[in-house]
Amino acid sequence: MDRPGLSLLRKVAEGVHGVEALLDAGGRLLWISPSIERVTGRSPAQCLAAADAIELLVVDTDRNHCRRLLAQVLQDGATRDVELRFTRADGAVVWVASHWRRVDGENGEPAVLQLSAEDIQTRKETEYKLLETVAELRRAQALREHYLVRSIDERQRLAVLLNLIRLGILFIDNDRRVLYANRAMLEIWGYSPDTNLIGTREAVLKQTVLPLLAEPDVFLAHLEQVLENRLPVSEPFEIRFRDGRTVTDRSAVVVGGQRAHGIGRVWIYEDITESRRVSEQLVALAERDPLTNLYNRRRFHEELERMLVDAVRRNAGVGLVALDLDGFKPINDAFGHQAGDAVLVGLAEGVRRIIRRNEMFFRLGGDEFALLVPDTDTRGLSELAARLREGVAGLQFSFGGRAVSVTASIGMAIFPDHADDAEGLMAAADEAMYRSKSEGRNRWTFSTRQPGEFSRHSG
Repeated sequence: MDRPGLSLLRKVAEGVHGVEALLDAGGRLLWISPSIERVTGRSPAQCLAAADAIELLVVDTDRNHCRRLLAQVLQDGATRDVELRFTRADGAVVWVASHWRRVDGENGEPAVLQLSAEDIQTRKETEYKLLETVAELRRAQALREHYLVRSIDERQRLAVLLNLIRLGILFIDNDRRVLYANRAMLEIWGYSPDTNLIGTREAVLKQTVLPLLAEPDVFLAHLEQVLENRLPVSEPFEIRFRDGRTVTDRSAVVVGGQRAHGIGRVWIYEDITESRRVSEQLVALAERDPLTNLYNRRRFHEELERMLVDAVRRNAGVGLVALDLDGFKPINDAFGHQAGDAVLVGLAEGVRRIIRRNEMFFRLGGDEFALLVPDTDTRGLSELAARLREGVAGLQFSFGGRAVSVTASIGMAIFPDHADDAEGLMAAADEAMYRSKSEGRNRWTFSTRQPGEFSRHSG
């Protein structure tokens, strides 16, 4: 039998468009409106006959959440609104917006749960389309025609979504007036968040933003090239700001109308300052010595292979200079590692002032260093070695009130005279460097490999 008042409730609820239902505290269905058949394809009788209405109507992934929600409504009496997925009799899924509230019984009767649900499947499908469109915008593709002809409500939802992404978006029509600018665009170009640019002419925008740029003439030339050539999709272009920021822009013609003519151009801006800084830091960590900021062993091997390939192609030579400090360990032992670090930093700075722009200096580890010298011969390498020996010996350091200095043992080899590959060239330079040490240090020596071609030259 019906509970008191259910007959009247049924008469009212049978005329509503949405789904109305009553469940007891155990979740068993007591009554449901005929509109359930329109939404799920199941008759009220089929639903009432089910031992568990939640299991029958709600998709399996939403059931636990739904049961917890019902328990909370029964416990605290507060109403709950939640979007759920109902299963249809044909196996399809339909989204509904559900409203749950507790109805307390009279005269000691137990409370029941009232469900009011509305079919929102069409709205959900629209939301999914919006999200897909935003993804296309993030890939800097052109806006499509249907965004310009959507309803007012749909355009408002789209505006909210576009304000959440970090890409700046600016749409300018064929009359060179702004039709849309999102929040990220305002932030990138220094406008306050409440600025309304709709209807603003492109010429006014230029007057506002050009003072912010480090190279305004370059930016204007870029705009002229894109607009005069009517490029359907422009290539990424970097805009440099006076405050040190770097922003990329890319644009595309927006096509609309049945004749597929252009109705304007959309510009996408992205501030890459932070991402580029992080990228450069990662590169520096991967290929530079953190103490001296010289290139490390990894970069040394990469550059050596590159120079050898280039030398073979151009029939040129590549010189390798191996440099090891004399007297470095006593400084470390006597004054500590901080003193040793100061010597290595001072050496790096001193050698940088000696070598030429096309010569590369590396710290391979400890007090071992190397130089790569493209397009060289024995005479040029000998002159460089003499400058290095003199420059290193001239470096002066003071620790604990004592003046100290170091010298360098230098070994040199030339590709292809002393070796025909990277490994052989390194071995030849190391052999010459160790011979410099064994013969008295503070000297430079050429490799004696392939003795029939070069005799040892030392100084």
